[in-house]
Amino acid sequence: MQTGGAPAYRIDYLGKPVVLESRLGLEPNLTGGFTLAAASTSERQGQWIHPLGERRVVQDCHRELNVDLQHASGALLRLTFRAYNEGAALRYAFPQQDARELVFTGERTEFRLPDDTFGYESHGTEGEYQRVGTGAIRPFCERPLTLEYACGVFASLSDAANHTSPRMLLSPLPGVPGALVSALGGNTSNTDRPNQRHDPIGSLKAGDSTPWRMLILGEKPGDLLERNSLMLNLNPPNALADTSWIRPGKVLRDVTLSTAGGLACVDFAVRHGLQYIHLDAGWYGPEASTPTAASVDRSRDLDLQRVLDYGASNGIGVILYVNRLALVNQIDTLAALYRGWGVKGIKFGFVNVGSQQDTLWLLEAIRRCAAHQLMVNVHDGYRATGCERTYPNLMTVEGIRGNEHMPTPEHNCTLPFTRYVAGIGDYTICYYSDRLKTTHAHQLAMAVVSFSPLQWLFWYDRPSQYNGEPEVEFFRRVPTVWDDTKVIHGEIGQYATIARRSGEDWFMGTINNSQARPLQIPLTFLTPGKAYTARIYFDDPTVQTRTQVGIKTQPVDARTVLDVPLLAGGGQ
Repeated sequence: MQTGGAPAYRIDYLGKPVVLESRLGLEPNLTGGFTLAAASTSERQGQWIHPLGERRVVQDCHRELNVDLQHASGALLRLTFRAYNEGAALRYAFPQQDARELVFTGERTEFRLPDDTFGYESHGTEGEYQRVGTGAIRPFCERPLTLEYACGVFASLSDAANHTSPRMLLSPLPGVPGALVSALGGNTSNTDRPNQRHDPIGSLKAGDSTPWRMLILGEKPGDLLERNSLMLNLNPPNALADTSWIRPGKVLRDVTLSTAGGLACVDFAVRHGLQYIHLDAGWYGPEASTPTAASVDRSRDLDLQRVLDYGASNGIGVILYVNRLALVNQIDTLAALYRGWGVKGIKFGFVNVGSQQDTLWLLEAIRRCAAHQLMVNVHDGYRATGCERTYPNLMTVEGIRGNEHMPTPEHNCTLPFTRYVAGIGDYTICYYSDRLKTTHAHQLAMAVVSFSPLQWLFWYDRPSQYNGEPEVEFFRRVPTVWDDTKVIHGEIGQYATIARRSGEDWFMGTINNSQARPLQIPLTFLTPGKAYTARIYFDDPTVQTRTQVGIKTQPVDARTVLDVPLLAGGGQ
């Protein structure tokens, strides 16, 4: 507690300060004037099974401190702190014994950082990343925010378990160079004075808690991805009694929105080991119209039920896009209708994010879809905060500059250590596009690097573009959920090697930025004493296909070190 009864905290990692003493509170009034009422500690040593994640067995071990603070006004505020091997987290709660509703205009969770700390800043739904000193970060920076400390350690600053509250972004802390402060809601107002609000932005009822404010910590960038189960651990367990209908898999978009195109996509999916096809925006006409069979744009010659039935007869599901304008007042009606048609999932389009009302609507919509056994992909500005643990029908989300933008290889090599620390991300691989800024082997590797239980492939492509390229078999074989995940190599924006295990098989993706380099990859993660066969897909300009991907096999074991010559923008 600081002078004047202001609560404060600090975080050290490996004996080094990563958050200096920083104040806590809720605005306008609960930022000072507190006295300590009670404190208690507890500890958990456990694990749980995540069948749709980056690792199947998730360790959940932490120590917890609850601090009850009495405010001069009579209000009681609880601060909960947790320390994990993977990092630390804190949140605010309004205990049950206080029956009043707490209305707040902002949150003052400070992050005062050591000198010479850098952050990988991005803004907006599909922003690019820039490495800047934290003193140069602009208001309403996205999270997770990856931090690079002068002492050599790394952190990912984010929120977790936001089911009912305004989202948290990060803004400069006025008057403290290099420090950041929570900025709730977004950049829809008060952009010149972030966190200085006078109107209510949120409320807590008796027994409610805010989302967690979370810091994942590591000695190298890859540790952040390997330890990102911390975000899931901060969320409640699975709330769905039956999840047998939730099936991860790979998805092909029908770019024609026609009967012939849909049938061709089903045939392609069957031949190439995909599980779903997707009809995106436009299948039902204008975005603001009601998305039913009667609204299908007949000029497209789309017999939707015929496509659905043909898919079902071949074991291929269909996922439909629906704009939020239609969902907001008709979520139950549409979900029941689509389930009756045989639809397997909905992609939410143009969702609103930021306000407490936006969060409440979105999570309720996901719950309503679960009641009708529909999987969900949320697009535009939403980034999950681990709530896919609680509602596992939330299969993927956007909130990412994906491959439809044809990003640079530097951007792709930044994602594993920034955006992907938050888990599920719909990257939308575009394999045959002539606008790619990477090699095709790089694109194959992105199916491993990018984690999405529903993984969209061939985003801009048509089945007719496939000309027998043999490496496409990799997309057939690669799973979309994993039993284990390891980061073998990684420098932010430079290169990354991610290895993921499914059963006894390992899949490994290496991607490179615009500078050609040799890389050596040790296979020490393999089971010692066991012999493996590696099937390797690599850039080979001598191959006489337009994709120029070579394939070779070789025996390997845990002692093997692969020599990997990487082209500019290349991969393996």
